[in-house]
Amino acid sequence: MSEKNTSEIGAITSVSEKTTSLGEIKINHSVVASIVRIATLEVEGVAAVGGGFVDGIREIFRGRESDHGVQVSLSEAGDYEIEVRVVMLFGVELATVAMHVQESVLEHIRRMTMKEVARVDVIIDGIRIEDAPKETIDEGLPPVR
Repeated sequence: MSEKNTSEIGAITSVSEKTTSLGEIKINHSVVASIVRIATLEVEGVAAVGGGFVDGIREIFRGRESDHGVQVSLSEAGDYEIEVRVVMLFGVELATVAMHVQESVLEHIRRMTMKEVARVDVIIDGIRIEDAPKETIDEGLPPVR
């Protein structure tokens, strides 16, 4: 089985490919980003995936495959390199929850794509009070009283 990585400009950017005796299997990086997003949201203590407005603008100019707070690229060895931006619930142990995010993403990506993951970087963009409406995301600033 041979493996190759491609990057194209257009509808399908950054595709992982495997060729078997039956043909090619292609996994678009937006699919991988969706897996990362769902695996991250399954972790207790994570309120949301994705940063604020500035993060969205940054992703446009980076030109990398991104799915609302998730970036997927390939290492030189052909393994996934993942960055996921999260908002966590107030009061949780941030480092512990981030480690659980890394473990969840690694497990889901390996199981679903049969591909290795070189790294999972977790960026904590903010915290949220559990009962707060979605519009009131604290972007790292102290609460106004």
